[in-house]
Amino acid sequence: MTTAAQGRVRPGRAWRTLRITPLGESLATGRLAATAIRLVLQVFLVTCLWRALYAQTDSSAGLDREQAVTFAVAAALLTRVRGIDRRAGRDTVFQHLQFGTIVYWFLRPLSPGRYYFFRALGEQLYALAWAAAGYLVCRLFGLIEAPASAAAGILALLSVCAGQVIVYYLMLLVDLLCFWTLKNYAAIMIITFVQNLLSGAFAPLWFFPDWFRTMSSLLPFQSTLNVPLSIYIGRIPLSDVPLEFLVQFVWAVLLAVAARVVWARAGRRVVSQGG
Repeated sequence: MTTAAQGRVRPGRAWRTLRITPLGESLATGRLAATAIRLVLQVFLVTCLWRALYAQTDSSAGLDREQAVTFAVAAALLTRVRGIDRRAGRDTVFQHLQFGTIVYWFLRPLSPGRYYFFRALGEQLYALAWAAAGYLVCRLFGLIEAPASAAAGILALLSVCAGQVIVYYLMLLVDLLCFWTLKNYAAIMIITFVQNLLSGAFAPLWFFPDWFRTMSSLLPFQSTLNVPLSIYIGRIPLSDVPLEFLVQFVWAVLLAVAARVVWARAGRRVVSQGG
């Protein structure tokens, strides 16, 4: 389902969609406080855990204690802020399909794909602002080490951005499942668990067996977290970074093509009746 007016919104108006999540969160002080408390508690717990694990050894899986703690704390910051709850604003694909309001995504001048993109981009920028603030605080208290080198820090940041692109397309595809399954709760739970496990959110992939790392290398998840943080702490040498960037680029392109195809098919399933 398409309209001739879609895509003709002036850029300035389209970009206003970026503000929805930050404005909504700023009006819900309870959610802001809950996010801050969860981050503090999670950082405290992972710091205590990994320091305890290294109490009897100086190095494991090619990581010393400070590298492991840095990886774990940074992973906690990046994963926790991904959990922005769009359901509170009743703006998930599932809710719109349930209420029948999904049709407005296809009737308004701003195309559904662009609207979803700007909404997600606003969420990611808001989330990264939390991560950046947490990073600065953790650096101040010595919970996160400086990057292995200035180049490693810059490349790690670029890799984080590339990883967020992959996360965006993965979650977009899961959301678009609703056009066929009506509900995607189970899919979200599965993808979230697999994402955390295979990206290194639970533990750096360097601690897993070789067969597990080989399996994860064939999937896009490790590119979202394990790769950028491994670059940051120096576990991935700079000479290997171009190959890792190539893998991230290929996954982003493949997922983008898949999302474009699914968007087109999803639009055909939306029917507007009445005037």
